[in-house]
Amino acid sequence: MRIAVLSRNANLYSTRRLKEEGEAHGHEMHIIDPLKCYMNINMQSSSVHIRGKQLPEFDAIIPRIGASITFYGTAALRQFEMMGVYPVNESVAISRSRDKLRSLQLLSRKGIGLPVTGFANQASNIPDLIDMVGGAPLVIKLLEGTQGIGVVLAETRQAAESVIEAFMGMKADIMVQEYIKEAGGADIRCLIIGDKVIASMKRQAKAGEFRSNLHRGGSASLVRLTPEERSTAVRAARTMGLNVAGVDILRSNHGPVVMEVNSSPGLEGIETATSKNVAGRIIEFIEKNAKAHKTRTRGKG
Repeated sequence: MRIAVLSRNANLYSTRRLKEEGEAHGHEMHIIDPLKCYMNINMQSSSVHIRGKQLPEFDAIIPRIGASITFYGTAALRQFEMMGVYPVNESVAISRSRDKLRSLQLLSRKGIGLPVTGFANQASNIPDLIDMVGGAPLVIKLLEGTQGIGVVLAETRQAAESVIEAFMGMKADIMVQEYIKEAGGADIRCLIIGDKVIASMKRQAKAGEFRSNLHRGGSASLVRLTPEERSTAVRAARTMGLNVAGVDILRSNHGPVVMEVNSSPGLEGIETATSKNVAGRIIEFIEKNAKAHKTRTRGKG
């Protein structure tokens, strides 16, 4: 098969591992920078070009699109979908998962456990918004944040009001969530491929920090999932429409709650913590499922 990896950096661990595993399975692997792609959009024969040359036909494409280039990256991916290339994750599903508020609304509609979340536009609603999520301490999140950036723990009501007012004054879109104290600064990353959790790890925040992201100095270790946690992670990925996803779960007093569903989960932390060949499993998933025009939306969304 001829498989493309949409990635801005060929040297990133995840990109490199996918290329290695694809070649180990006998496939022809291409790494394509989505920002260098430009598209010929017409009703007869759409195409994608780089540096004056039309790209060859691909059997499948693995999108590794960073949050900062979601709009253009998903546009490029959508063009490949319209040309019949099989995407591991579809452009519509990626766009859906990148919108934190939309994600939570879709997950809540399916009855999936979530932290109590509030969203408002006007400063006059701040007092009620804080009460809605159980008061301080509470967590304030930028809707566009990633890797723990734009996430603030407000320990008092006064601090919460000040931070929310500041974000609103900057016209930033934010949401407010209850603080799950019993999680103890830890979350669980579940790596989903297809309809199975194929690897999971516990991420523990460093001392004095409540964000458990590995990019922020958190540590990773093996964890055993409960059946409820496993089911919650799989249902969350399915609700987003993602075949490959990293689902972040907190253990709360009222069961597992989903914090985020990531459409381009990093592979280094989870492969290191679990010693599992996640990249190889993604290639095997493609081998079993890749067929021309086999997408839900076919680039129409």
